[in-house]
Amino acid sequence: MTAANRRFSPLEQFASADQNHSGNKPDTSPGRTFLNPVARDFFVDWNRAATDVFAGLRGAVGRNPYDKSLSDLVGELFTRSEEFAMRWGAHDVRRHTTGSKRMRHHVVGEIELNYQSFEIPGEPGLRLSVFTAEPDTPHQEALRFLASWADTALPAAEVNQAAEDSRPT
Repeated sequence: MTAANRRFSPLEQFASADQNHSGNKPDTSPGRTFLNPVARDFFVDWNRAATDVFAGLRGAVGRNPYDKSLSDLVGELFTRSEEFAMRWGAHDVRRHTTGSKRMRHHVVGEIELNYQSFEIPGEPGLRLSVFTAEPDTPHQEALRFLASWADTALPAAEVNQAAEDSRPT
């Protein structure tokens, strides 16, 4: 589950498959997608992920044309990412609230999660996204594993060892 503001900055992440991908910088979904080189390996279909996050950002800018933080984000992405700049000219705007994401997590490997995003009433620009896996699939098992080690707050070395021990050889 993630909560993000209008600038696509995560407020909190809970048992998210996005932890390895997010790194320290940049701190927004569009920034991580377009500026973090790890994103191309993290997303199984990077082009789809980039198109989705771009369309959401384009829509947010259209709804909030005078928001300085959004303008600054667009400016940064436009100057630092050729792929973002090319998409900006296409004017692709979409508001998607459901879908699926396929990712490669550094602990559990490839995982596909369905998501649904909700606008929080009374909190303009705040949205909550809930991620689930199809029941009785390896994806659900991987998500449960991630949730279990997130709950135990093991040091990273122990988490990595547990992941290695649980993978088939």
